[in-house]
Amino acid sequence: MITSIAIANYRSLIELVMPMEPLNLITGLNGSGKSNLYKSLRLLAETAQGGVVNALAREGGLESAFWAGPEKISKRMLSGEVEVQGGPRQELYRLRLGFSTDDFGYSIDLGLPKPSPSAFSLDPEIKRECIWAGPVYRPASVLVDRKGPAVKVKEGRSWHVIAQNLNSFDSMLSEVADFQSAPEIFHIRETIRSWRFYDHFRTDAQAPARQPHLGTRTPVLSQDGHDLAAALQTIIEIGDHDALQESIEDAFPGASIKIDVQEDGRFILRFYQHGLLRPLTAAELSDGTLRYLLWVAALLTPRPPQLMVLNEPETSLHPDLLPPLGRLIKLASQNAQVWVVSHARLLIQELMDSPACNAINLHKELGQTKIEDQDIFDGPSWHWPGN
Repeated sequence: MITSIAIANYRSLIELVMPMEPLNLITGLNGSGKSNLYKSLRLLAETAQGGVVNALAREGGLESAFWAGPEKISKRMLSGEVEVQGGPRQELYRLRLGFSTDDFGYSIDLGLPKPSPSAFSLDPEIKRECIWAGPVYRPASVLVDRKGPAVKVKEGRSWHVIAQNLNSFDSMLSEVADFQSAPEIFHIRETIRSWRFYDHFRTDAQAPARQPHLGTRTPVLSQDGHDLAAALQTIIEIGDHDALQESIEDAFPGASIKIDVQEDGRFILRFYQHGLLRPLTAAELSDGTLRYLLWVAALLTPRPPQLMVLNEPETSLHPDLLPPLGRLIKLASQNAQVWVVSHARLLIQELMDSPACNAINLHKELGQTKIEDQDIFDGPSWHWPGN
């Protein structure tokens, strides 16, 4: 289980270290930084896919993603005695992302390249990556260290170089993850690759989830939900069928589902509801009903990930569906670490009813996102590797 996530200099997240539990709820007013925190976690996940630099480019580049405020915010600025003002930078331009578990930690530093005539002179570079033993970085606990193009692994009391010409835009996680020479890199890469993100499912008339599709065993619902019927049938056959039916009954008393398989292999979802003379297909369901079924398929996956991230799952749901969704999320958190961004009062109340819920409320102070009621002594211990 991830015990902490750390972000530095990403948009409004100047220096944020967040504790993690099995069920994590991120709340806050509009503009408090919830979306920035979600995006930073997605950016961290790109390191294992080889796309972190491209992901930054889609956000407008490092300059756009970097904190836009002053390098240092003084007490007099916070109190309003003086205006917020900047000056010449004293430290290197670095965007930092990291996480830790009880066993390992990982961090990546991204910065601007040295000035050059190259057409790609604004592309961010990976300046340093580290993997260390234990939840907190210490120089003596480093197991793998990447500086510039070179990657070295600790063997006993000595270091062994396993790569010397890594591209500045490639993470060592995607390029050097060989189990024999660097099992720690392989472990961190597979850990990150297991993370699962679900954002806003489409429910419009042309949404993939409304169309019949050829079905194969689907233990993991796709991001666009096109394989909803196959995912539900997979839960029926090899997953928690009882939990599936209970989750549907909880939201729609007296309702049930059935998956029909056509001669051509297409799967058809049929939704039976009390008072109707025939079942409804996915194409006929309301946006809210379809979206709830998508969340059922995602959360009751027979192959739980190490971390499942849900961004505003309440979107398009009737308020009456939010408590059942909350109970479904709490059930999923028994098998996977769950991270939820929400501002829906009924969903928040249901999740906070669980003693396992780690509620993080964000607020802004002079443009920077902070965790409410957390000071330097309350947050998890965290140290960034030096430059």
